[in-house]
Amino acid sequence: MTSQKNYTNITLNSLPDRELEIIGSITAEKMALMRERALAKIKETIELPGFRKGNAPDNLVAQKVGEMKLLEEAAEIALAEEYPNILEEHKIDAIGRPEITITKIGLGNPLEFKVKTSLMPEVKLGDYKKISRGKAQATTVSATTVTEKEVEDVIDNIRKNLAHQKIHSDSGEAQNTHNHEEIKDEDLPPVDDEFAKMIGGFKDVADMKEKIKENIALEKGLKEKDKRRTEILEAIMKDSTIDLPKIIIEGEMEKMLAQFKDDIARSGITYEDYLKHIKKTEEDLKVEWKDVAVKRAKSQVILNTIAKNENITPKEEEVKKEMEHILSQYKDAERFRVRMYVETFLTNELVFQFLEKQ
Repeated sequence: MTSQKNYTNITLNSLPDRELEIIGSITAEKMALMRERALAKIKETIELPGFRKGNAPDNLVAQKVGEMKLLEEAAEIALAEEYPNILEEHKIDAIGRPEITITKIGLGNPLEFKVKTSLMPEVKLGDYKKISRGKAQATTVSATTVTEKEVEDVIDNIRKNLAHQKIHSDSGEAQNTHNHEEIKDEDLPPVDDEFAKMIGGFKDVADMKEKIKENIALEKGLKEKDKRRTEILEAIMKDSTIDLPKIIIEGEMEKMLAQFKDDIARSGITYEDYLKHIKKTEEDLKVEWKDVAVKRAKSQVILNTIAKNENITPKEEEVKKEMEHILSQYKDAERFRVRMYVETFLTNELVFQFLEKQ
């Protein structure tokens, strides 16, 4: 935490169901600095007549985007940086996604805000160190051996996909139609050095097979690691008592729903049409997902509690590095939300590494 505080007038109000309201303000000095950072960030992407991208004068950029847009961007950066400091100073065990409301914003003035967050539920963990040791001894990590058949199967699938694409290209039919005859062996491209160079820039067939083998082994290793971590977490959960507030379950449900909607959108149909097709409502889905949501929420509470007990936190430079990487790909993402996601992701990974070393 920084020696000079950039926030003032923090008031904490307890709410029902283990929720907390945090009211406060970010100093005018901090907001002035954040406005400069917001301006620099927007300046990189904006184009103005007569200037190369990133070279337009600050006053013209500010005029183009509007002062309110600049201040809102500055508020997002400021809260992303100061919210963790507020939690640390006041020893607030927050969990889940906070609800943020800006109550006053203006050029040259402090930023006034209100945050509603959930508090960590009452938790009685089992002996997670002992459980982790037991699981590590009981679970033998299968060697990530890869057979020749597995490599050949990958190559055959690539050949079939290429043959399928060629048939559709020659006939002019859409890729998702299957009105053509079954693909025969003679339709498949030969496996030679030219094939290896075409599909992935490999030097030759031997290089292609070696890289495919490495990728299969890597995938197997990741699946094995995920399986082992799930077993450890489920064993700890079975030996623990967690009183989950309703809002945490609802928050987990909302995350699942958002991910589901993204997956549906990528498949090319609307969410509404999909619900009609499966003859279900959104409420039906939530009822079906409730047990999974509870399990996921409990898992996160366990990881958070272990992180707190063992004083496990990611390094600030790693948090910022990962944040900038995500924000470079998703420019419209809220900085505050991204920070919460990155901190959780990195902390979870550190907790799992801790458990695996027991």
